[in-house]
Amino acid sequence: MSNSEQDLLAIPAKKNFEFIDSIRCLAMIGIVMEHSIYNGTYIFSGYPPKHILYICLIQLSKFGTIAFFVLAGFLLGDKFTTYSSWEYFKRRLSNTFKPWLVWSLVMLVAILAQRYVAIHKSGDEYHFILELESKIKLVYLYTNYWFIINFMFCIAILLCFKKYLYSFWLGSVLLICSLVYSINVYYEWFLPSHTIAIFGFIFYLWLGAICNHYWDRLENFVSKTNIFIYLTVFLITFVWAVFDITRLMDAKSVDPYNTLRLSNIFYSVATLALLLKVKNFNFTKYLKPRKTTFGIYLIHYILVVSLLPEIFRPFHLVPFKEMSVAFMLFFISFRFLLVYGLSLLIIWLLNKTKLRWIVAL
Repeated sequence: MSNSEQDLLAIPAKKNFEFIDSIRCLAMIGIVMEHSIYNGTYIFSGYPPKHILYICLIQLSKFGTIAFFVLAGFLLGDKFTTYSSWEYFKRRLSNTFKPWLVWSLVMLVAILAQRYVAIHKSGDEYHFILELESKIKLVYLYTNYWFIINFMFCIAILLCFKKYLYSFWLGSVLLICSLVYSINVYYEWFLPSHTIAIFGFIFYLWLGAICNHYWDRLENFVSKTNIFIYLTVFLITFVWAVFDITRLMDAKSVDPYNTLRLSNIFYSVATLALLLKVKNFNFTKYLKPRKTTFGIYLIHYILVVSLLPEIFRPFHLVPFKEMSVAFMLFFISFRFLLVYGLSLLIIWLLNKTKLRWIVAL
């Protein structure tokens, strides 16, 4: 396999896991959709139908992060049998760190420039060091770039316990660590942000490895179970997750959309199970997920944060709560298609240059 194919979520050629491509493509669509939809947390008064629709649209896409950890763990379990712990970690770090560093720095420069322009227009004094410190913390702890730091940390932890990778005792300990963050979402003993939950996602990486280890049994079970059971569980967990968000909003939660909410964990697993049941989504092959998934993840958030506001600024659009339902749906759809389409275009253009390595192709 060439270096250009050794991306973050590469598929082992010797195994027929092509369906993972389809599912991770949908997971990435979910992540881009969530970031394209989100326009603030407490932007509505009460729960009019428009607010419920807004919550539902965000929740619909909230399975992506946990799904990615499970899928990565699934493929990780296969790779652990091929390489030594240090060799695997070194290869993974080499193939992901440089692209991640490039795009995270682009993000950092972009938001620093935005902040400079805003302060210059207001006539206030610009303190570069203070702004730099603040924006470094923002980019690497509170944007999508946290994922790679967290992901590599999770891999390192599992590599340390490689001998016990398929031990359910290890899984139990990791589950307890994750549940501490989940319960904290409701009680807020410490800052309940999933982007700094460094121990909160290791369990899902382990869960993916376990799914790989017992794949024959799992696949047999999934194939024999009626799809309506998966659909029913999906709908029940979705409604629970939406209700959970409203309850956290009533409690004035810092992060009512938190990925590690108990309801969202069940929803994410239910969604992943449903996708495994369907398994193949033929349209995804046209999006070439194996070559574009990591690049889209690295690029799309810069477009959401830095490009979209500049595109729509001249139109002086009213806030979401003042939009009609039809226009809000159109606006959200347009934002998503623009971000996803431009991300694909940038990847396609970079792939034709010597800079293709920065999109991990």
